[in-house]
Amino acid sequence: MSSSTTPTPSGVQLRGELAPAFPEIVSPEALAFVAKLQRAFGDRREECLQRRQHRQAALDRGEALDFLPETKSIRESDWTCAPIPPDLRDRRVEITGPTDRKMVINALNSGARVFMGDFEDANSPTWANVVEGQINLRDAIRRTISFTSPEGKSYQLKEQVAVLLVRPRGWHLPEKHMLVDGKPVSGSLFDFGLYFFHNATELIARGSGPYFYLPKLESHLEARLWNDVFKLAQDGLGIPQGTIRATVLIEILYELREHSAGLNCGRWDYIFSCIKKFRNKADFLLADRAQITMTTHFMHSYSLLCIRTCHRRNIFAMGGMAAQIPVKNDAKLNEEAFAKVRADKEREAHDGHDGTWVAHPGMVELALDAFDAVMPRPNQIDKGREDVEVTAEDLLDFRPSEPITEQGLRTNVSVGVQYLAAWLGGSGAVPIFNLMEDAATAEISRAQVWQWIRHPRGVLNDGRKVTKELFRGVLGEELEKIKKQSGEERFAAARYGDARDLFDKITTDEEFVEFLTLPGYEKLP
Repeated sequence: MSSSTTPTPSGVQLRGELAPAFPEIVSPEALAFVAKLQRAFGDRREECLQRRQHRQAALDRGEALDFLPETKSIRESDWTCAPIPPDLRDRRVEITGPTDRKMVINALNSGARVFMGDFEDANSPTWANVVEGQINLRDAIRRTISFTSPEGKSYQLKEQVAVLLVRPRGWHLPEKHMLVDGKPVSGSLFDFGLYFFHNATELIARGSGPYFYLPKLESHLEARLWNDVFKLAQDGLGIPQGTIRATVLIEILYELREHSAGLNCGRWDYIFSCIKKFRNKADFLLADRAQITMTTHFMHSYSLLCIRTCHRRNIFAMGGMAAQIPVKNDAKLNEEAFAKVRADKEREAHDGHDGTWVAHPGMVELALDAFDAVMPRPNQIDKGREDVEVTAEDLLDFRPSEPITEQGLRTNVSVGVQYLAAWLGGSGAVPIFNLMEDAATAEISRAQVWQWIRHPRGVLNDGRKVTKELFRGVLGEELEKIKKQSGEERFAAARYGDARDLFDKITTDEEFVEFLTLPGYEKLP
């Protein structure tokens, strides 16, 4: 790589180094477009992040939770979202993953209806990963993408490929390699702005459009901010309003109604958000992560409410992620993994979801079969689920709170430190214990341990209290297991030392870190 020498607009600094193709993406025109978005919306983004802190303080004081009274008229009035674009009407199975070149090709070829290229949870946001991901998506849209593995295997797009959606980073993450007027640009606006600038017109010409997933929104005001970003971006490129479509993870639908592509039950983000928000409440405690399935009361309640709400507004209600992956060389474990995915997808299809997510191409056909069996049409929006009655109490009925087991603690610790080591090494989607782990699942692991240490009922089912000392003992033992399994050489080459230190810090510090990716990002190139 060479140092960043590409011309930049006034007030813009580019600190990332430039590989040969990078100037095509971070061109002066593209950087000017991102800078325009940052200058227009950077202050509002900061206000939204500050509002999160104020809301957390109110929750810590014991403020009661219910649906917002100021938005009651929106909930009770009749309105619908804009009509669905033709190529998005059938979303019965979607595959998600990072934007590396091989993954993009395999996901688009997987047979899934939609591929979500992820700059967020499944991505370690190194400068190289972020810009190369933009290059890969640009080439995929123009069908010029190809890849040859070190072994000589060639990968190219099939004639029929999935519809592409892109997930930019959440509002909380910065992009430290681009400064606008001396401050780091929003990671959200950087990812969105570059993708939209380079590809929106091309996508429209090819009969599709700029479609997005928006992660980790925490209020309708944050959704409104995105909607205003969309409006300015479309005007900036002379694209008709409403061309952009976005799916969000159980957020406020009304604010995005002109640009909505529905809601998604992002189960891992939801569980983490519950732990994060209620971590200081004496009556809140969750059992081992493996016990918190979509059949628990609060999880199934929010899934059913999502379906009823979305279908009333004539838009999609997408199911959640199946993290299971095929298990090689163990027929029994492989069948168990497939059985779990099959049961999960059949439940979603029968409940009325319009589609679902998988993390591995090997699970696409199974998920398709589950939805094909009950959904002969492109979607189930006509399935209104007026029979569903979900109250705030249902959504706050957090069970089970036990058991908390030594194995659950060990799994959380091992998953957390293994994921962080991979993430610090540049990989954001990592197979661990036959599950595809990403930042959202790793967040659950570390947040649970943080709360178990501090909660009076954070006690293992054998009677031992979860303490910092117990955690650190388990952390050392699990690292030794990893070293033994991976071998001294591979262990030494990975960033396990940095991962151990970071995982220890964010788990034992009294102040809860909002997202592990924030301190982690400081350690990335």
